[in-house]
Amino acid sequence: MKTEKLLRLNPDVVGEPKPNTFLVVPEQKLNNLKKPTKKEVIEEKLDTISNKLIIDKDSTVVENVFKNFEVYEIKKGDTFYNIEKRFGVNRQELLVLNPELKEGLKLGMVLKIKEIIPEIIDEDEYEDYIDFNKDLKVALLLPLKTYKYQVDTLTLKQIFAKDAALLNIATDFYLGAELAVDSLRNKGVNIDFSVFDTGERGANNLGDIIYDNNLNDNDVVIGPFYSDEAQTIASSVNIPVVFPVYSKNQSSFANRNIIKTSPDKKMFRDVLTTYIKENMVDGNIVIVSDNSFENLQASNKMQASLQFSTNALINIITPQDGYIEKSRIINLLQPNTKNWVILTSNDQLLVSDAINSLISLPEETTVKVFATDKSNVFEKIDNNKLAKIGFTYVSDEFSDTSSFEAISFNGQYLKKNKALPSYYATKGFDITYDILMRLASGKKLEDTFSEGFSKRVETKFDYRNSDRVPENKGVFIIQYNQDLTLSRLK
Repeated sequence: MKTEKLLRLNPDVVGEPKPNTFLVVPEQKLNNLKKPTKKEVIEEKLDTISNKLIIDKDSTVVENVFKNFEVYEIKKGDTFYNIEKRFGVNRQELLVLNPELKEGLKLGMVLKIKEIIPEIIDEDEYEDYIDFNKDLKVALLLPLKTYKYQVDTLTLKQIFAKDAALLNIATDFYLGAELAVDSLRNKGVNIDFSVFDTGERGANNLGDIIYDNNLNDNDVVIGPFYSDEAQTIASSVNIPVVFPVYSKNQSSFANRNIIKTSPDKKMFRDVLTTYIKENMVDGNIVIVSDNSFENLQASNKMQASLQFSTNALINIITPQDGYIEKSRIINLLQPNTKNWVILTSNDQLLVSDAINSLISLPEETTVKVFATDKSNVFEKIDNNKLAKIGFTYVSDEFSDTSSFEAISFNGQYLKKNKALPSYYATKGFDITYDILMRLASGKKLEDTFSEGFSKRVETKFDYRNSDRVPENKGVFIIQYNQDLTLSRLK
């Protein structure tokens, strides 16, 4: 109990209480004091080290350790080797969580093995609701370029071999969107679904679609894929136009009826910076950047923000003569503390060299590596290496294959299309299902945006706090685990 509480209950006590003085205390506190504590006194020799250790298993400290960490009590015959084999953590990682291990393993010692990642409980989630009196009419605009493909002259193999990248994206997106419409129809939603081929970029197909069809008769238009075409459509209608892909040009959208479904990449850095602020109080941060103006500016901004909000030591390291020597990175790391390395560059050679430098570190030095997003450069790096450094990144998608939504979608897609869904097929489903489910509520789309975020198969949609143009700000923070699985940290 705090002194001031005791004084309020015992105003007649002046100064320090003398022996045999009776004090008034809350009954619960007295009962807790009377409870016997389980203490185990161990005196054994292990690895030639004698140790007397008292473990008070009722103490608050131990209680918090058990709550926040997976723990293990050292038994006779234990070694660092068999602990690593059993739990998948090496000596360096154990030393960071248990600095007392510098003196060796001791019988009865309770080790923190790894931090328990708490289950994420999301608030403010949008609640799906269907107004069965509401019918929907939807137009989907995709660059299918069907005029090129004559069934009597080209085989499917030839069609998909020619201009395959865009055609695969468009057809996969369509197949996902079609399954979303089917799913909502099965829930009782009446949907009039039309698909338009926008053809070649810059051709007059879009003009013909606008001229020949009254798109305003629809509740929503999904597409086109190109940013300039999306703005053209948005300028010609007064209904929502959903831009279904990411474009660097989307930041210049001015039409308020355009809905940007992909978060802006610049936001990823802010999300990562906020996460580090919330989880790094003391420690060591190394920001690895290339010498480009854009990345140096981003690194300096991140350093300034973190210095203001944490007590961590923060350094920026850049290439000299085109590369970063391993010793330069190693010398910035600190033993027996958190070392977080942030990669702000997408240079393949620089990222590969930095990760290779961090794989084998001196004893008592551990590291965790972060990136603002998992760009293509990380796809070329062995996943085992990424798992070893606890690679953590910001993403606009997260696939939990064990979730009901993923199992249901993958099963339905496989049954209908005789193949598992691609990234764009899943994206087509998520975007179409989310937009149409919100419209099925009978409310205006923008009104549902203020009611909370939604999570579909792999995508999170959060349009709150947008400026003039609705923009999805739903992202995840993903971490590689030692067993090559992925965890969602946020």
